[in-house]
Amino acid sequence: MNIRFDGEVVAVSGAGHGLGRCIAERFAGLGARVFGCDVNEAGLRETELAGVTVSTVDLTDRAAAAAWIGFIEAAAGGPVSILVNNAGGVAGQAHRPLETIADADWDRIFAVNLGAAFALSRAAVPGMKRAERGRIVNISSGAGLQPSLTGIQAYACAKHAVVGLTRQLAHELGPFGITVNSVAPGFIPSNPDSLRQWQGYGEDGQRSLVDRIAMKRLGTPDDIANAVVFFASPLADFVNGEILSVNGGR
Repeated sequence: MNIRFDGEVVAVSGAGHGLGRCIAERFAGLGARVFGCDVNEAGLRETELAGVTVSTVDLTDRAAAAAWIGFIEAAAGGPVSILVNNAGGVAGQAHRPLETIADADWDRIFAVNLGAAFALSRAAVPGMKRAERGRIVNISSGAGLQPSLTGIQAYACAKHAVVGLTRQLAHELGPFGITVNSVAPGFIPSNPDSLRQWQGYGEDGQRSLVDRIAMKRLGTPDDIANAVVFFASPLADFVNGEILSVNGGR
């Protein structure tokens, strides 16, 4: 099947680097009109080169998140047809004992992983309902299905919550022709935080991690973009509320 997205309006959060940039570039290459946001202005300039319309948006500000969706709808002259909630991560944090975690650190990780997905979905859904169709793809994590390799408590909890949001919205929105699914990547060093984590393992730790993967390699952003394209395509018309682990087999 020759999968194309001509005429589709795609919104990708966290498009300034790593997985988000790869996903945005993939949809642009398949004919979609793509909009991307991030707080990383320099990174967005590179994403923009692929024909993506970029905006600097802090998605922890829910009003700003909603305004970005409004901007897309006005610019495109219609609703977002595919929303990829990719923004997230560990917000520059590393593992610390539970008793040392500050409220602000906990809240920041929930805001960027769960709050952003909630705010963007809430803003995009009315247009999708009017169109009687839509796709929402949430990027969760292997940390949403088991303890996180990062050891960061808030990250594991927030990604588990993204899985819960996916399943709940799938049931709520399915009657309107809107599917909600999630891609759960394995460990993919694709941004500054994950690269630091990978380097911190050292040679022995890196070898041990790869040895636990059936395919004996790390994943790439392209692997995740492939899964997102599947969920957004006609191939997944009757797939709803599912979590697809893309981890090479663990």
